[in-house]
Amino acid sequence: MHYIGRFAPSPSGPLHFGSLVTALGSYLQAKSQCGKWLIRIEDIDPPREVKGASSLILKTLEAFNLFWDDDILYQSACYKRYQAVLQSLLDKQCAYYCDCTRQRIHNLPSGIYDGFCRNRHLSNAPQQPLAIRLKQTRPIYQFTDQIRGLQNVDIANAQEDFIIHRKDGLFAYNLVVVLDDYQQGITEIVRGADLLPVTAKQISLYQLLDLPVPTYCHLPLVLDNNGNKLSKQNHAQPLDLNDLTTATAQALQFLGQIIPENWQDASQQQLLEWAIDHWDIAKVPKQNSQLTTNI
Repeated sequence: MHYIGRFAPSPSGPLHFGSLVTALGSYLQAKSQCGKWLIRIEDIDPPREVKGASSLILKTLEAFNLFWDDDILYQSACYKRYQAVLQSLLDKQCAYYCDCTRQRIHNLPSGIYDGFCRNRHLSNAPQQPLAIRLKQTRPIYQFTDQIRGLQNVDIANAQEDFIIHRKDGLFAYNLVVVLDDYQQGITEIVRGADLLPVTAKQISLYQLLDLPVPTYCHLPLVLDNNGNKLSKQNHAQPLDLNDLTTATAQALQFLGQIIPENWQDASQQQLLEWAIDHWDIAKVPKQNSQLTTNI
């Protein structure tokens, strides 16, 4: 099967160094296999979006010569497709309405939803909007990550009926990411390790919908000085577009790759071409870490 990978940022702010690591890792994995690299803008959560962030993200990728191979998919343009699948799951009784609060679930001994509304046969009403949960019938207890190896999933987590449509009317990430990766023909998902915990849920949804399951590679996260993930929410600094090759070389080093001795004399395109030729996913670290560089 022809390789198709992707980078799927949310427009909640400009790209930072952690974003570059993910974009570069997914790009190099695709290009090293002569595959396609696609872009998806995950704009399904308007309250978190920053005006102009989508175009800024795309301009940043272009500045780094990370060019995509097909039309960009915007999730905000896919609501009808999502709604059709959601309604189908409800009609087949593979999903159900739930009025449980976060507080109720938080107070459970496990802190994991217990299926309380599974057989209550609730119906949605405009005055009291409800969440929709998937009726979990295909729990995944193990899966293999191409970087981190065999992953064992907590039994209660694997069996949880997870939310696929939120009370506020927004589609849940775990639903749309599966539908869009299938829609775009993604054969392997290369993304940050922060999404490792929800991977089993997504695989179970692929199986329920009888869709081919992609392989997964979870890249190490870049941590800040406090040990937290470098993120827009933690006020990570935007990428400096005045020194592209240094940022690229640092990202390659963070990903465990060797860099050419004369990288400072190379253009951005030359550095990328070299990185594609020498990309080795087996050298990608399995652990998250702070950025330490001798560049």
